[in-house]
Amino acid sequence: MIWLSPSEINSLSSVNASCQLSNMSSKQLKDINILALFVSVYCSDHHSHEVRTFFKSEYVKGERIYCAACTEFLEYAINRRLCCPLADKPSCKNCHVHCYRPGHREKVKEIMRYSGKKLIARGRIDLLFHYLF
Repeated sequence: MIWLSPSEINSLSSVNASCQLSNMSSKQLKDINILALFVSVYCSDHHSHEVRTFFKSEYVKGERIYCAACTEFLEYAINRRLCCPLADKPSCKNCHVHCYRPGHREKVKEIMRYSGKKLIARGRIDLLFHYLF
């Protein structure tokens, strides 16, 4: 695995802020941070052999390390969450609006399935509550 410092990266995040709400809700931030955590777990277990870089975004707490494919996916997913047309967004599996493209929809399911099980096994019971409600 090769680690790059934040100074070696020209652009850490290219999330499209055109859909950003002026008053982002705490639920949106929570959803984005949970997604970033899930992608981080998935990436560290599946892409540890690839070059990974720091990712910093105004929407994600702290800095996390992702491969290029996971960084691209996370930026896409953050953009989709910010552009969600529903004011009171249900969980994606119960939503009638499909924000993700078909290829990305399967990818997010795979990431959530893998990381959710792993994090709950590590003792993150709070994520189980998020899953159920």
